[in-house]
Amino acid sequence: MTLIFMALVAVLVATVFQWRLLPSAGRRRLPAMLKRLAFMMILGLMVMGIWHALFTDWISWQVFISHASTFGLVTHIVSLWWTTENESAKS
Repeated sequence: MTLIFMALVAVLVATVFQWRLLPSAGRRRLPAMLKRLAFMMILGLMVMGIWHALFTDWISWQVFISHASTFGLVTHIVSLWWTTENESAKS
């Protein structure tokens, strides 16, 4: 537990440090990006839940959460990449 709390403190310190380095335009965009990430994580839960319900035997919740979060994170990154590509193509 001590190591977990030490890691949590290290992540919080790094988060505050990165927040302070972020320019004001980035700070304004961050809430929308976090909402988008949360939506993609929920989408990952739904997609992987349906996938595992239809195509696999029941697996452990740890594997399910791992698959769902991976799907959500990859979907988030690809959606950001596509929107960046569309914005650069328009200009």
